[in-house]
Amino acid sequence: MSVNNASSLSAYDLRTEYRVTPLGIGELSPRFSWRLESDRRGAAQAGYRVTVYAVSFLPGAADTLVWDSGWRDSADCFDVAYRGVPLVSSGRYRWTLELRDEVGATSTAGQSWFEMGLLHTSDHRGAWVHRILNADRIALPPGIGTPSAQVRRLFPCPHIRGEFSAERQVVRARAYATARGVYQLFLNGQRVGDHELAPGWTDYRDRVMVQAFDITDQIRTGSNAVGILLNDGWWSGFYGSDRRQQGYHWGRYPEAWAQIMLEYADGGHEVFATDESWRFADGALLYSDLLMGESVDARRDLGNWTGPDYDASRWDHVETGSSDFDSLVPMIDEPIRAMETLKAISIKPVGDVWIVDFGQNLSGRARIVIEEAEGVKVRLRYAEVLYDDGRLYTENLRTTEATDFFISAGKGPAAFETRFTSHGFRYMEISGVTKPPALADMTAIVLRNDIPWSGTLTTSDPDINKLDQNIRWGQLDNHVAVPTDCPQRDERLGWTADAQVFFVTAAYNADVASFYSRWLGDVRYAQTKDGAFPDVAPKIAIVTEGAPAWGDAGVIIPWQLYRMYGDKRLLAESWDSMHRWVDFIAANNPDLIWKRRAGNNFGDWLQIDVLTPRDVLATAYFAESTRLVSETARVLGRKQDAERYAAQAERIREAFRKAFVEPGNRIHGDTQTVYLLALGFNLLPEAARKDLETHLVRKLAEYGNRLTTGFVGTPLLCPVLSDIGRDDLAFSLLERREYPSWLYPVLHGATTMWERWDSWTEEKGFYSPMMNSFNHFAFGAVGEWLYRYVAGLDQAPGSIGFRELKIAPHVGGSLTEVGATYDSPFGKVASGWKRDGKRLTLEIAVPPGVRAHVTVPGSKVSESGKPLNGIADLSGLKEGDSSASFSVPSGRYVFTSDLPAQ
Repeated sequence: MSVNNASSLSAYDLRTEYRVTPLGIGELSPRFSWRLESDRRGAAQAGYRVTVYAVSFLPGAADTLVWDSGWRDSADCFDVAYRGVPLVSSGRYRWTLELRDEVGATSTAGQSWFEMGLLHTSDHRGAWVHRILNADRIALPPGIGTPSAQVRRLFPCPHIRGEFSAERQVVRARAYATARGVYQLFLNGQRVGDHELAPGWTDYRDRVMVQAFDITDQIRTGSNAVGILLNDGWWSGFYGSDRRQQGYHWGRYPEAWAQIMLEYADGGHEVFATDESWRFADGALLYSDLLMGESVDARRDLGNWTGPDYDASRWDHVETGSSDFDSLVPMIDEPIRAMETLKAISIKPVGDVWIVDFGQNLSGRARIVIEEAEGVKVRLRYAEVLYDDGRLYTENLRTTEATDFFISAGKGPAAFETRFTSHGFRYMEISGVTKPPALADMTAIVLRNDIPWSGTLTTSDPDINKLDQNIRWGQLDNHVAVPTDCPQRDERLGWTADAQVFFVTAAYNADVASFYSRWLGDVRYAQTKDGAFPDVAPKIAIVTEGAPAWGDAGVIIPWQLYRMYGDKRLLAESWDSMHRWVDFIAANNPDLIWKRRAGNNFGDWLQIDVLTPRDVLATAYFAESTRLVSETARVLGRKQDAERYAAQAERIREAFRKAFVEPGNRIHGDTQTVYLLALGFNLLPEAARKDLETHLVRKLAEYGNRLTTGFVGTPLLCPVLSDIGRDDLAFSLLERREYPSWLYPVLHGATTMWERWDSWTEEKGFYSPMMNSFNHFAFGAVGEWLYRYVAGLDQAPGSIGFRELKIAPHVGGSLTEVGATYDSPFGKVASGWKRDGKRLTLEIAVPPGVRAHVTVPGSKVSESGKPLNGIADLSGLKEGDSSASFSVPSGRYVFTSDLPAQ
């Protein structure tokens, strides 16, 4: 909402704790943010006023003012913290924003609301409930066509039901629910909310997130029924590649908890919660598992089992667990939802099965309409790619079965859609049907956290545009509960290095602030008493201490998140864990060369044709993390710590130089990655940079100007080349179509990023299935370079939250047009260029209150056909034969220049 009065300055996207109108938050001092826009150059916010009111739902009652910030002289439009009276559990609050611009004009810029969750352990009633654990089961011997040994360990998903009565007029009703497992909630025959795989995945020993739902419109006068469909999920289902413990990571069986809170028109309240009076039964959902798949027998459907008139008197009573609610916390970020749907594009017979193509590698599930006789068993299997003969390639799934079954009830067309499993797939195999479903009756449903997109990028090259789309799909497919490495095989873990190298690209593409803030809680919780961060978070399967570049994510991501979003609170929360990590490395490596306690020490993971020495890479990261700890201390006002860690970082760099740098500044290992680390992390004195640049260019030339880098070196490759003035090499790498390159998979049909450069090659076919995913995002970190360098959309050194922009596009390669936009914390930023012969046109948009430092390539630079010195408030103008640089205030600008002949 945006209402302008006297000022042309307006606000949009009002948020509380990064979320739009969040229901059920737990932050006692929530932060408000908004973005700015104006059609006037030089517009800026000079002040704001936030007023917060407690909302009353009682008839005729007025809302109550709980905080008035007063007019504050400030350009800040994010990280504005509430400072009023204490907020109460379940309280609804609305807030109003007023703005004052740089000329003193004021406006009512918008309003929004938020609602608190259950803030105290004592707010939770009832008990955890679960199915009877010693219930009888019919055991059958294994045989042809029977479930595998893994699947036979799974129990049916319990249908849990409770009843309550509402005899008076209800003005507000809330459901709070969660599970040690995953669940779906129902009320009076209808689904409650649209969350999928709730409550998501956290380290449940530390916290289990509670979801809040507004159920006011679903409450009936009189009898009401609540239903919970429960499943193992991450809690006790199969997950991770460690066969010694591939399930039961946190518990042996799932449990559910729910609480209904009613507020009546007469001011009264009632609470109903899960307890021993609730009942359960098994139904059509024979089993479901995130990795293995789901089996449904439609003949066993329970009907409208969550309807208030349903007779559940013959159902068994649940067993109750503990009433320990200490780990329960309100939901922190947006949930997993069904975000996109894709129709099948083809179906073909292959032998005695049918192969369906959805045209896109994705993470989620399928919905198909089946019409078969009673008892017919239909099998669905999933894969990312096909063999040449059209069969599914499933070997790379390892222990994951990714197989769903549907047994028909024979009552006409029936829609089959799984509930508690997620597959990584483009292709689906159907067997057991007498006739294939129609194309229109088959849909793929994409599951991911509901993270809003924030950036766009387009170029004149369709292949690079496809690369960008593959990067985005790799991101959304692997932002499901945690930033996973892949969505298809038996791993699907929150690998820290993958997230670390990709974070800036992720943040340009989407507003990942709350998602990563929540996940960093799991990273911190997994830190050992000695200070070692993990390789994966939540910490399962891979329980060793974090490797170099992996464990360093616990330092690098909080710092990058602060830079991108200005989140100083998150930085403060991370301080203790950040400095403990570098202290841990130093304590175990007194010579400051990181060789001991380096965990799995993966090195430059998946590099090709070379081997970067692991101690070189490790020590480089040790120096960089220590530097960032010093920077963090400076931001937090910890002057002595800042000085101490700055001195420590310099000692590490000196140790690096003594141990690894040879005459002529040749670095031990002599790989592309060692020089990228030295240049990117400034490990050597300025006088050595020219030698390092020469060595890097030499190493590229030795391999025919192709890359040899892995997960660690690749994100640095193009940025460093651009920084040393070798855009020609950077663009050559980007536009390379031969193996190995970013565009090689694109030309061979990839719709997501591959895990390996050689996941598949024309010469060798598929790489070993032991580790070969076609949906990883790590190599997609080149997206950062596309935004910051190619489009030129960046923030100035030292800037936080894009308060100061750096717009300096790198025009190169065969590209004739590039455009990017980004919804920064201050508002929308845009930078797009087009060249026609030697004529360059650069269009930029700078949000209110932000200053942009602009570099326009070429000579004879003008703005909208007029001299640059005609721009109001322009400063720092420097014009040369190859570029013009200057700074401008907010607004939209169109610059033109003459490029030198190519």
